[in-house]
Amino acid sequence: MWTFGRKIAVGFAVAFALLAGIGTVAYQSIDTITKTSHWVAHSQTVRDHIQKIVTDMNNAESLQRGFIITGEESFLDFYRPGLESVHKEIKILRELTSDNPNQEKRIDALEPLIEARIALLKLHIEQRRRVGLEVAANDIKSGEGKKLMDNIAQLTDEMLNEENELLKQRAGEVQSASDGAKSAIIWGTLFCLLFVTATGTFLTRSLSRQIGSAVSQVQSSSAELQATANQQATGAKEQATAMNEIATTISELLATSRQIAESAQRVSQIADQTTKAARAGDGTVGKANASILSIRQQVDLIVSHMLDLGKKSQQIGAVLDIVSELAEQTNILAINATIEATGAGEAGKRFAVVADEIRKLADRVSGSTKEIRTLIDDVRSAVNTSVMTTETGSKSVDAGSRQFDDVTSAFKQIADLVVTTTEAAREIELSTKQQSSAVEQVNVAITSAAQATKENEASSTQVLQTSSQLASLSKELLQLVQSRTAGMAHGA
Repeated sequence: MWTFGRKIAVGFAVAFALLAGIGTVAYQSIDTITKTSHWVAHSQTVRDHIQKIVTDMNNAESLQRGFIITGEESFLDFYRPGLESVHKEIKILRELTSDNPNQEKRIDALEPLIEARIALLKLHIEQRRRVGLEVAANDIKSGEGKKLMDNIAQLTDEMLNEENELLKQRAGEVQSASDGAKSAIIWGTLFCLLFVTATGTFLTRSLSRQIGSAVSQVQSSSAELQATANQQATGAKEQATAMNEIATTISELLATSRQIAESAQRVSQIADQTTKAARAGDGTVGKANASILSIRQQVDLIVSHMLDLGKKSQQIGAVLDIVSELAEQTNILAINATIEATGAGEAGKRFAVVADEIRKLADRVSGSTKEIRTLIDDVRSAVNTSVMTTETGSKSVDAGSRQFDDVTSAFKQIADLVVTTTEAAREIELSTKQQSSAVEQVNVAITSAAQATKENEASSTQVLQTSSQLASLSKELLQLVQSRTAGMAHGA
């Protein structure tokens, strides 16, 4: 199947060929007319020179007779230039007729006659000068000059007749070439006009059908594009709404992460304080143990040192109050940490385990303080008993020494657990900061995604508008093509 472009190319090629043919024929005809016109002018020039020779000879003969009759030298003033002109004209005529053998033969015959006639004219002129009018007139009357002139006239007439025939022939060729050029131009132009009209009508109808089909396809595609753009716009709006909700949720999660980080930092500070208190309690217990050893060495001085022992027991009671308070605060912090870890989800599981261990450790510390308080009460009872009896006091001192060893061991365990709690709190703080940083990065990414979603929504709206405009334009173009096709069919 030929495409529309190929049809146009073939139509223009045929029209070009026809115009080239017409131009070629016209050019050949014009060239023939030009050449023939040149030869016509050439023949006319030859005729003019032949007639000039005849005229110059006749003038020379007339001037010679005038001189012979009158004897006036003034007649010879025009006689001599005429003879010179005759020689020039014969030379020019020979050049002009070099392509015509017949004319060359006549010129070959004409030139001796002219030379003989000129010589005879000169002879008569000399006779007139030497012997007078009578002798010259008698020679003229002999008829020799007239005979030469008749022969010259006959040859020149033949030459003129030859050129006249050539003129007629060449005029006929000019007319024929002119008629051929006119016919070729008129009929070729009419044929070209008919061909161009038919080709234009055919191409217009073919183009209308193809454009109509293409416009129908464009209209169908634009409808599909419009439907797709509607779906894309709806999806973009829903996506924008979802991204806004996600952004809000991420913002809330970021605020929560920051609160957890602050709480973890506070837990770490409290754990440091608990470590310091545990180390202070360990030192206090060591001092108490040293005091009991001193009491064992100086049993005799028990009574005097009972007051000091009572003071030490009061200090131990105060330390136990601090330790009990720390245990209660640690228990409360562990419960809060467990609650925060539960809210943190997967990231808070490790923190929840550490918080549970801290809570258990706080319970053990609380139980230990209760036991220590009981031992302090026993020590006080032992002090009261020691006042009454040294022996009983010595035994109580030994029992107290053993109890203080247990307390020392318990305080070491408490210090170790508090160190572990501090490290766990620091790890929780670091993890919470990392989580907060990650949440901030997620928040930035969500914000960028929300902006991209808004831009996508705007692009979808633009695509929808473009598809609507495309559908409208295709509909108008289809109506235009259909109306054009209907108008052409009506005109046909």
